Amino acid sequence: MSEEFKNAILAGLYDSKYAPKLEGPAPKLLTNQPTETLWSHLQQELLTCDHFVLAPAFLTVDMLVPLKAILARIAKKGVTGTILTADYLNFNTPAVFTELLKLPNVKTKIVTKEAFHMKGYFFWHGSQQTAYVGSANFTRNALLKNCELTLRVTSEEQADLTQQLALILKHLAEDALTLTTDWIKAYQARYRPPVSTAAPKNNKLLPNRMQKEALQQLANLRAQGNTKGLVVSATGTGKTYLGAFDVKAYAPKRFLYIVHREQILEKTKASFQKVIGGPASDFGTYSGKKHETKAKYLFATVQSLAKDEALEQFLPTEFDYILFDEAHHLGAPIFQKVMAHFSPAFCLGMTATPERMDDFNVYRSFDYNLAYEISLDEALTTELLCPFDYVGVIDYEFEGEMITEKTPLKQLTAPERVTHILKQLEYYGSTKSRGGLVFCSRQQEAKALAKAFTAAGYPSQALTNEDSVIKREEAVARLESGVLKYLISVDIFNEGIDIPCVDQIILLRDTRSKIVFTQQLGRGLRLFPGKTSTLILDFIGNYQNNYLIPQALTNDRSLNKDRLVADLKEQVVYGLSTINFDEIAYQKILAVIARTKLDSLKHLKEAYLELSQKLGRIPMRRDFYRNSQLDPRIFTQGNTLVSYADFLDKLGVSQELSRYATQVIAFLEKELMNGMRKHELLLLQQLLLAEITQEDYRKLLAKAGCYVNDEVLASVNSILSLRFFEVKAGKKLRSETYGAKPLITFEQGKYRLNTAFSMALSQLAFRQHVEDIIETGLLLSKEYQPQKRFTLYQKYTRKDVCRLLDWPKDISAPLYGYRVVDDVCPIFITYQKEKKSYQNTLTADCAIRWYTRSPRSLASKEVTELLAGVKTGTPYVKLPLFIKPSDAFGAEFYYVGEAKIIAESVHEVELGAKNKPKKAVAMDLLFEQPLSFEIMEKLQGFSADSED
Repeated sequence: MSEEFKNAILAGLYDSKYAPKLEGPAPKLLTNQPTETLWSHLQQELLTCDHFVLAPAFLTVDMLVPLKAILARIAKKGVTGTILTADYLNFNTPAVFTELLKLPNVKTKIVTKEAFHMKGYFFWHGSQQTAYVGSANFTRNALLKNCELTLRVTSEEQADLTQQLALILKHLAEDALTLTTDWIKAYQARYRPPVSTAAPKNNKLLPNRMQKEALQQLANLRAQGNTKGLVVSATGTGKTYLGAFDVKAYAPKRFLYIVHREQILEKTKASFQKVIGGPASDFGTYSGKKHETKAKYLFATVQSLAKDEALEQFLPTEFDYILFDEAHHLGAPIFQKVMAHFSPAFCLGMTATPERMDDFNVYRSFDYNLAYEISLDEALTTELLCPFDYVGVIDYEFEGEMITEKTPLKQLTAPERVTHILKQLEYYGSTKSRGGLVFCSRQQEAKALAKAFTAAGYPSQALTNEDSVIKREEAVARLESGVLKYLISVDIFNEGIDIPCVDQIILLRDTRSKIVFTQQLGRGLRLFPGKTSTLILDFIGNYQNNYLIPQALTNDRSLNKDRLVADLKEQVVYGLSTINFDEIAYQKILAVIARTKLDSLKHLKEAYLELSQKLGRIPMRRDFYRNSQLDPRIFTQGNTLVSYADFLDKLGVSQELSRYATQVIAFLEKELMNGMRKHELLLLQQLLLAEITQEDYRKLLAKAGCYVNDEVLASVNSILSLRFFEVKAGKKLRSETYGAKPLITFEQGKYRLNTAFSMALSQLAFRQHVEDIIETGLLLSKEYQPQKRFTLYQKYTRKDVCRLLDWPKDISAPLYGYRVVDDVCPIFITYQKEKKSYQNTLTADCAIRWYTRSPRSLASKEVTELLAGVKTGTPYVKLPLFIKPSDAFGAEFYYVGEAKIIAESVHEVELGAKNKPKKAVAMDLLFEQPLSFEIMEKLQGFSADSED
């Protein structure tokens, strides 16, 4: 055992004075956190171990889906394991054991020892073994949400703890029974579900959290004199009941509800009657052959109501409250006709998808009065929707060709593809499933797949837009009753259908838009008794729009490749949901992201038009930030744009800006709006009002919580005078891109705006841009700690680091991997760098092996500067450390804190080709604090078997 390993254990279990250099092996207590759950640890252990034993007394079927996804991946590497569990207290259902029997690389053993109540997870990594022991069973709540406490310990194979554990597991396994179908049948016969001790639920209908907030916002809207309002809420969050609660509160003399699909009309009417109460005669229908025109609360389809003879029966003021459900359809002429006829005292629109692929602006129809909005991720986090388990698997490969948008129908319905689909459904699906919706690309494909599914023992029915409403309703009823297992369609179930029992969504088509993806995902997320999660099984082919999948799943609108890839690697999701990809599908998505220009003018324009429709005006940078539409920094990060003003100019938006004004805007937006340092922004904000003394400026910074010293004040002057950029081609850059004149002057202890800048501010458009950049920068600065130069785990470029270290010039071009300047040396490491003769290796989560440039030796000047005071424990040079996963990550590096050189690790090495080796100096850098689990995942990649 290494000395570092011993120190880690001693520090954790004996005395913290041992200050371990390797935190990884140290004992650690784990609890579920928003960015670090117990499941995320177990997942990483499974992906990197040689062998494992999971020993939870209790398991639930819903948590087995993400486990299956991980096991399918590691089975390809030959990793095997054992699951020890039991039938204690009848907690584990027969369905759990049936699903465990599907696992190809796992042997499940039924412990016969009485009252088996263990909660342990054990993983072998070569000669080391890691154990997780605590209170968490293998259930969704325990591994993702509950306040559990789990101890993680690591030991060597010769350790007494390891030997004790091996003996315990051996005895349990020897006395246990191997899980078989016969055992499951016997268990099924004697199984009795545990008696619930939960208090009986109050059946009185009351608004949920979302509905309470929305009702208050609607009341506020009307109190301000508004006659229209829009509610945007994810499918399944209770929009129908929200409407009913608001109508009850409003107490209209007459109310009209309008929707475009007849099949949800009767259910909606029944829901309103439950909330509002009163005699049944108060609630009427106007659709098809029912024309109950006298009802106080009238529920109508737009198709019936829009007829001339229908509208003639109602005065424009007949209804004082009108509600348009699925209001995104209001652009259709039939809706416009109805809307133009009526003049209610209040009109409410409700929709889950206000963004449209056409040019219709639903926000304008309601005077841009967005009363309330709750997104899919918010609804999942607050448990208004059923959690989902998304699994992305690769589609069938036909004669060496992956499925694409243009694949012939005969290949889409080939027996081999059907077999592939059913094999995945059998593995990931559950015998307790209540039914699923299958979305495919073509109508003939739907019909052929329905026949094939039925023949294989999965009763299914295809539905197309050729089928009548009655036929669709009958098919839905057959699915709900269990007669059918799947309904297979193209797009007809994207919206306007309510089947709460559905717990499987199968996607057999390319993702053409985030809107459609979210609509289809939402079909399975409604809460339903006994439904604990929904399986989303996505068959991924060689589709051009695969990048939309992580965008939709993570709600990432940044248009930033680095962030999208990071989200994909972290499997960002909300609440109790999980995301998993098989390795090939994951690589397919990464490849599409790599070749797609997310920040193209086309995509930026789409985001701009979407937000401008929502606001009813030209969006400012701060609007993009506040509405989470996209990261406003994106307008300066590509090669085609220098600023948001430049973007507006390319759209043809008139701004009347002088050349100098556009240059200053480019400077402010590119260099200062990132919010990494508030100092310049606060000074400019003040100077827009009046000049300020340096003493008062110091006070202003202190009040804002910013660090203040002579060095940073000099740096601010250098930045705003543009002197910082005067290196090599910097003068040319300054004059052609940023303008030739300083923005401020500092004389006689006072800061003032430069004359040219001050005069330009008389242009209204220019002043609006400057104020917007400052405000947006201050909003973005909330992501950083103002009292420190660098914020842990935020991203910085080399130029950012030069500025934030208060260096007088931008020397980022020749900086490369490191540069010693006085008493500081920033170090930039590309962790997985291609084509190099050495590897920067992370040692657990608290140290990294690093190499200097070559040729260098221990006698080289910069090396002696780096090592000054290291051996005595009083290093002279500070080492802020920046790491990025790979060259593909772009120009930004994560700041991981300051590092210290481990003196005894310093030694000379030879790097490069064997015939021409060059000397360098290798050393271990110890992080000031162990890396977080989240940043470790970002640096090391999606998983141990990832090739990106």
